[in-house]
Amino acid sequence: MRIVSLIASATEMVHALGLTRFQVGRSHECDSPEEVLSLPVCTSPAIAVDGSSAEIDRLVRQKIDTAISVYEVYADVLERLAPTHIVTQIHCRVCAVSQEDVERALADSFSSRPTLVSLNPNSLSDIWSDFRHLAAACDVRQTGDEVITELQARMRRISDACRSSRRRPTVACIEWLEPLMASGNWVPELIEMANAENLFGEAGLHSPGMTWEQLIAADPEVLLITPCGFDLTRTMQEMYWLTNRPDWPRLRAVRNGDVFLIDGNRYMNRPGPSVVESLRIMAEILHPDSMQATFEGSGWTRIEQTSQPATAALIGEPFSR
Repeated sequence: MRIVSLIASATEMVHALGLTRFQVGRSHECDSPEEVLSLPVCTSPAIAVDGSSAEIDRLVRQKIDTAISVYEVYADVLERLAPTHIVTQIHCRVCAVSQEDVERALADSFSSRPTLVSLNPNSLSDIWSDFRHLAAACDVRQTGDEVITELQARMRRISDACRSSRRRPTVACIEWLEPLMASGNWVPELIEMANAENLFGEAGLHSPGMTWEQLIAADPEVLLITPCGFDLTRTMQEMYWLTNRPDWPRLRAVRNGDVFLIDGNRYMNRPGPSVVESLRIMAEILHPDSMQATFEGSGWTRIEQTSQPATAALIGEPFSR
């Protein structure tokens, strides 16, 4: 068996199933476990990803509008690796390499005729289904069931600890900064499991757009900022899209110091075994009396704000950009 995973979450699923020794290639985004970093890279972004949130959104929309992929798949590398299995996804053309991208690269000339394992994680239940799908394709069904049972048990323990708290805060989880987008798919379920009230986005549905006026009107007790594909450093650099707005200090979460950045690239936006850590991070943030902060500084951080807009300007560029 020779596995190429073109999704970071799938690479972590392959590892959880005990199949890392069979993986021979990865995407440019696959960064965990450490063993895969030495594997040949089979993809690259087709747009510049070092621009601002607004610039990345504009480039992605241009690609999507013209039916061009935002990723490139290296057909020559895949041919050389001769995989028996290629793991891709049909969930989102923006989040990761899609089945269409792979099929376009393979065309009719690919000699090893690999099995395409397409994942479609719209909700927590879909993540477990994807685990079973991948496990079945790799003939490790029993291992897949055991892994799912263990992950679900860990999540129940975290959720139970959260529900022991009397606090049930209102939460707005932001998945993109400009334009504003709320977190959808499995994230609203994680918020609910963490004993909090989700204000934007629906479980099982893609991340919706939202307006600044809607955010001000909802006035959440807690703001979770977790842009898709951004780590903590990159998220902090982009926070000026929010902090330099004149109404930013009006938000209750800002006034109370309850604005938190989460590593969306490593955790919240990765539908695989790391959903357990994603839930743990939410628990640490929302119920610090019930959950020890083991991921603070690496997976999440609190940002300190005064009531003065000028303080926020230190974080990034002017909002007038």
